[in-house]
Amino acid sequence: MATLHRLLGESASQIVTHGQARRTRYAARRPVRGEWADWPLYEIDATGRAHSRARLTPLASQGSSCPGLAEAGWPVPPESRDGWWEGLPYPLHDMRPQGYIGRQIARAEHQALGIGADPDRWSDDDVLIALSRIGSDLSGSFILGDEALARWQQHSLTPPEPHPAPTLAAHYVQLAEQALTSGVPGSSAAGEFPKFCALRDAPVARTPHVLVKFSGADGSPTVQRWADLLVCEHLALNWAGTLTGVEAARSRLLQAQGRTFLEVERFDRHGWLGRSPLVSLGTLDAALLGSGRSDWPDLATRLMAAGWLAPDALAPIQRLWWFGKLIANSDMHTGNLSFRPRPTLTLQLAPAYDMLPMLYAPLPGGELPARTFQPPLPLPPQRDTWHHACQAAQGFWAEAARDSRISQAFRQQCHAHHSTLQRLAERV
Repeated sequence: MATLHRLLGESASQIVTHGQARRTRYAARRPVRGEWADWPLYEIDATGRAHSRARLTPLASQGSSCPGLAEAGWPVPPESRDGWWEGLPYPLHDMRPQGYIGRQIARAEHQALGIGADPDRWSDDDVLIALSRIGSDLSGSFILGDEALARWQQHSLTPPEPHPAPTLAAHYVQLAEQALTSGVPGSSAAGEFPKFCALRDAPVARTPHVLVKFSGADGSPTVQRWADLLVCEHLALNWAGTLTGVEAARSRLLQAQGRTFLEVERFDRHGWLGRSPLVSLGTLDAALLGSGRSDWPDLATRLMAAGWLAPDALAPIQRLWWFGKLIANSDMHTGNLSFRPRPTLTLQLAPAYDMLPMLYAPLPGGELPARTFQPPLPLPPQRDTWHHACQAAQGFWAEAARDSRISQAFRQQCHAHHSTLQRLAERV
C-alpha cells in the first residue's frame, strides 16, 4: 500500500482521485489529441449569467471524470455519484450536434475541427472537440470549455438585432434558401422537416430565439402535405397546452412565396441571454434506466419509481401520450419528450414539442399512400386519462378540419377523424 501511495504521489498530475475512505478510487488521465487537458463546464442561468459547474477530465482508457452535477440539480446514477462516468456525462449528450441543423453545423465545421462530417459517427473525443470549440449556442444551458464560453461572452456584448415583424416572412424565405443550400439533401423527403434558427422581434414573446421549420414551395402534393402537417403541428401544440399539467411550446405560422413556416419559440431560452437546462427522455433512459424502451408512460413510471421524477409529473405525461396517439402521431420517440432538472434532484416535464399527425407524412420517395388511422382504446384504469386526452384530440381534429391553410382533401380527413373520436368517446 505504501508503494502504491508513493507511485500515486509521483504521478499526481496524471491521476484523478474521487471518493472518501473505502470509496476512494483512482484513474489515469487520458490525453485528447496529444494534450493533457480538462474542460471547465459552465452553465448560463435564466438571467444570462455564467457559472462554473464542474470540470470534465477524459480518463484512460475510456470514460471521464466530472463531479458536481448532482450539486447542479441533475439526477446522478449510483455509479457516478463520486464523479466517474463510463463515457461523457449524460447532460452533454443532447448538446452534440444532431438532426437537420446539427448536420449543417458538422458539414460546415468538420474540416476546421479535424473530425468527420457525420456527427452520428463522432467519438467522445470528437464531441469534446466540437463542443469546446463551437458549442456556444447548443441545446440547454451548458457550455463546455473556455473557448466556447468566450464566444458566448463576445456574443452577449454585441447581440444581433432581432428581425422586425413587417419583413419577417420575406426574411424567412431567404433563410430557408440558405438552409437548403447548406443543408442535408433529401432530409424532408426522408421524413424530417428542414429548419433553421432565427431571432425575431416579438414584444410579447418570452425570448427572440426561435426554431423555424418550413415546407417546400413547388405546390406538389408532397409539398402540400408537408405544409398541412406544419399547420397541424401548430394547432396540435395549442391543444396539447389545454391538457391538465401540460405546457406546450409556443408557436405561430407564416406563409410566403409558396412556403409555410412554423415558428416555435425556444423554451430553453429566456430573453436575450438566459437559458435553462434540458435533457431528453432518450438520454435519461440510456443513463439512468437502460431499458431501451420507447413508451413514454412506462419510462416515466420507471423514473418515478427510482425517485428521479416527481409523482405529479406522471399524469401529464400519460395525458400527452394519449393525446399524441389520438392525433395520429406515429413518431413519438424518446427524443420528443424532454425534462428540466430541479434542485430537488427530480425532473420537471418540459413543454411539449414535435406533436403532429406524422402517420400522414409522405414516404421517402414522396408518395402519399392511403393510411388507416385506428385510435387506440384504453384499459379500464386508463379510461379517465384517455377521455381527457380525447377531448383535446377532438378539438384538434375539429379545428384542423376548419382551417383554410390546410388542403381541402386533408381537411376532409381531419373531419372524419373528429367524427371517429366522437363515436369512440360515447362508447368508452
